Amino acid sequence: MVRKRVRSSNVSAIGYDPEQAVLEVQFLDGSVYQYYDVEEEVHQEFMTAPSKGRFLWQFIRDVYEYEQIA
Repeated sequence: MVRKRVRSSNVSAIGYDPEQAVLEVQFLDGSVYQYYDVEEEVHQEFMTAPSKGRFLWQFIRDVYEYEQIA
């Protein structure tokens, strides 16, 4: 999955696979998480959110099933 670099104090890059509805988030410490069954609209809102970390905590982390992959 291709990730796009973002400006954030916590998140370094975000990727999305619309066919699988998988959101991938790489953090500045190098860890990578995949979030499952994420709607494309949520991905788009995440990409344009002024605070990526705040958006992740409020609208993604405790809403979608996820696992650390790296």
